Amino acid sequence: MKEKLTVVKVGGKIVEEPSALARLLTDFSALPGLKVLVHGGGRTATDMAARLGIATQMVGGRRVTDAETLRVVTMVYAGLVNKNVVAGLQAHGVNALGLTGADMDVIRSHRRTGGEVDYGFVGDVDRVDADMLAVLLDAGVVPVMAPLTHDGCGSLLNTNADTIAGETAKALAVRFDVTLVYCFEHAGVLSDPDDESSVIPRITRENFARLAADGTVSGGMLPKIENSLQAVEAGVGRVIITRADALGQSAGTQIG
Repeated sequence: MKEKLTVVKVGGKIVEEPSALARLLTDFSALPGLKVLVHGGGRTATDMAARLGIATQMVGGRRVTDAETLRVVTMVYAGLVNKNVVAGLQAHGVNALGLTGADMDVIRSHRRTGGEVDYGFVGDVDRVDADMLAVLLDAGVVPVMAPLTHDGCGSLLNTNADTIAGETAKALAVRFDVTLVYCFEHAGVLSDPDDESSVIPRITRENFARLAADGTVSGGMLPKIENSLQAVEAGVGRVIITRADALGQSAGTQIG
């Protein structure tokens, strides 16, 4: 029987707000068994870029990452945000270790090419080293993963945190019984964005097509659900999309 492991992805809106982060760290620390935390931090990166006089360009909710922007997101994601999370977990008695994909070569990516938009130094994941992450987990270390990877040729790459969480969960599912939890500011995937009680309890590959076609699910939720479905299809035991303050509870939308 595989040992249980929980991979939690938390968005920037949670880790960047002190009271929300404090609640998240308390709840995450209380999760039983092995665990991994993946975080964002986009609002802080945007604020820091503005302070430095660097314009932020977003296309379809994705950050165009030129050389100057890459420096900013590296400082913010791997530095300020990541180390605040790690320090907070240490205060809860969790032996956390902050990582980018470059650390111990845990996530190798390639620079995104083609398409109508040149996103610059943005990476699409090629592989996750589950063996190296398992070494840390077996030693009682909790990886805290920032949304940065590398190409193996010396370049860091800005990489979507949802994707990092999904790819990490899939890689670790070979060794562990993995639950992947996407935490954000809503109670789950909502059929009515203005009604927090309208949580869709379950989304499968079959009803996802209908929900996307009729516009019930749209925007940034589409790739999040697609990542979730791919994770289930690749062997992840359970995927849940829920509100951050419901972490560890039987709430939210189950995928698959």
